[in-house]
Amino acid sequence: MSDDDLFDRATLDRVEEHLAPTDALLASAYPGPGDSRQPVHTVYVPADAIGPGTAAGWGATARELAAQDGGVEALCHELGLDPGLAAEVAPRVEQKLLEEPVEDLRVDFEDGYGVRPDEVEDAAVAAALAARRADEQDGTATPFWGIRFKCFESDVRARGLRTLGRFLSGLADGDGAGLPEGLRLTFPKVSTASQVEALVLVLEEAERKLGLDSGRLTFEIQVETPPLILGVDGRAELAAAVRAGGARVSGLHYGTYDYSASMQVAAAHQAMDHPVADQAKAVMQLVAAGTPVELSDGSTNVVPSGDAAQRRAARELHHRLVTRSLRQGIYQGWDMHPGHLITRYIANYAFFRSGLPSAGDRIGRYIAQVQGEVMDEPATVRALARYLHRGHSCGAIGEDELVSRTGLDGPRMQELARPRSDTAALAKEAHP
Repeated sequence: MSDDDLFDRATLDRVEEHLAPTDALLASAYPGPGDSRQPVHTVYVPADAIGPGTAAGWGATARELAAQDGGVEALCHELGLDPGLAAEVAPRVEQKLLEEPVEDLRVDFEDGYGVRPDEVEDAAVAAALAARRADEQDGTATPFWGIRFKCFESDVRARGLRTLGRFLSGLADGDGAGLPEGLRLTFPKVSTASQVEALVLVLEEAERKLGLDSGRLTFEIQVETPPLILGVDGRAELAAAVRAGGARVSGLHYGTYDYSASMQVAAAHQAMDHPVADQAKAVMQLVAAGTPVELSDGSTNVVPSGDAAQRRAARELHHRLVTRSLRQGIYQGWDMHPGHLITRYIANYAFFRSGLPSAGDRIGRYIAQVQGEVMDEPATVRALARYLHRGHSCGAIGEDELVSRTGLDGPRMQELARPRSDTAALAKEAHP
């Protein structure tokens, strides 16, 4: 420092010492959002309804439902997409329903399955594992997959642990090579941080016994109870729960119906866009902000399975709710019926494709002008890159479109989206 500086080196050293704990906290607790692919949905299927080809079967049913009402492009028009956007979205949705209709499949041993005799649930665990192996062998396995086991409330805790243990031991071989990269474990009806601590103890023991790397097993917390939003002592229990799970917490999933019922919302008014739902999801967003924890909205139980008027109303409702979630910054939700796949992908593809020209051109300008006048800051460029990365990952945006608009292919767009990526270096690499 020069003699003209008001604060000398000793002052800076005192500030550094005082803020060292804060620096460490920010680095550990808020490393930034993840850059890996997040599925656009989770399809929950009761364990007794799972078999080989379940996901492919959902895709076939979705295509049949679309054809019944005039095809995907006709449904795009019905849902209000302008003709140009509908022409872009429809063929991509048709391809998605054929090639990868389900991104994330969850075998449900909780509410969707109920309480069965132990030998029946044990057999269902083995059948779910066999179905997954069959799907892997024939190339129809979903990129993300796992189970929702019973919660840790006292009356079902033992059964939940038994199912989780049998599932993990049946899935893993000696070195853990049997665990798919997209493995998901959903922990429902969490009410306290101590329940998360208990699951961490369980997963640590599983890793030791199965020879897995420490931290290999992660889980989603399902937000279904008011005490998880506001604890009995007035603290934000959800923040404490995420902190208790550490890097093992991969996501927070909102549970529409259990949470609404707990808040005394009448059944006819329980919905993803009810004010109590928005309040809970706002807390979820605050807790997950600046972390790799992924957010998922809930579901609607209104499915397109009736007459033509009912099917249209159900599609319009689901499309509106999915679009609303996307606009609110929640990029995943639950789908409960094959008909939901159609509106899920129409909503997602319209959302990402409608923003492609602006986002792509802004990144392209940044890349081209990195050594000159730059309008967007690096943090903004990373946010734009995350948006395009999501669109590319789900099939809404093609690789050729990324390259033509930005000069970056999919892997480099993913790198640009990383929380602390060197945007200038990537730009110079694209335009040396």
